Amino acid sequence: MKYQNMLKGTFLSRPNRFIAHVRITSEEGREETVVCHVKNTGRCRELLIPGVTVLVQFHPEARVLGRKTEYSLIGVWKEREHGQGPLLINMDSQAPNQAAYEWLKSMEGNMTLPFHSGSGREISGSPALECLRREVTYDQSRFDLAFQLTFPGEEGREPERVPAFMEVKGVTLEENGLAMFPDAPTERGIKHMAELVHAHKEGYEAYILFVIQMKEMEAFTPNIKTHPQFGDALQAAAKAGVHILAYDCIVTENSLSIHHPVPVFL
Repeated sequence: MKYQNMLKGTFLSRPNRFIAHVRITSEEGREETVVCHVKNTGRCRELLIPGVTVLVQFHPEARVLGRKTEYSLIGVWKEREHGQGPLLINMDSQAPNQAAYEWLKSMEGNMTLPFHSGSGREISGSPALECLRREVTYDQSRFDLAFQLTFPGEEGREPERVPAFMEVKGVTLEENGLAMFPDAPTERGIKHMAELVHAHKEGYEAYILFVIQMKEMEAFTPNIKTHPQFGDALQAAAKAGVHILAYDCIVTENSLSIHHPVPVFL
């Protein structure tokens, strides 16, 4: 996914979950402090430290659209120890869903997701990923992404079609090359896990995708120190047949794209 009208700035403060004060340099060369919408209501305490360099997006149409702020906080360079350079992290909580949609869209001709049937029976042959949709309601749930896996039928037989759901979680927390989720307790995340297990029992393929909004990560693991129940729920979902995926991203000053799989340790 791409961003427009991006600027670098210096993070000053975060009065509440929704806004931040950032110092930028205008086109005329004047320094000014602007109010930014923080597109991530998580704690982000390890990222938003006064003085760090951040990326903000300017919205020239803000007044026309009735926005309260003309800027959004999109990314941050996290300072690291041991002589490592700053790590660019995209902290836009809306970006992972869009990046995942684009990633799956690119698979329509070459599907690379793991799969099995709802009954647990292994299926031979490579399926096609079709009918990709967003924000799909199922029973009492709404999943981020839905699609269909179509397996080529043997001669004289109809193709086998297996519906699938995917829930997407953005990851901005890391410690020494280990990406973790969540950065704060998330009962909603536990609920999503149970809903995916239910869908899988009903014959759907079920996936949870952790989009690691940075590079250079060696592995992903649930943050059991912050929310042990989430770790338990993730383990239970994996044992029930839900596919647990983690992918890092290529992050630039104006883009985010899903790149390589990262090992998952539960």
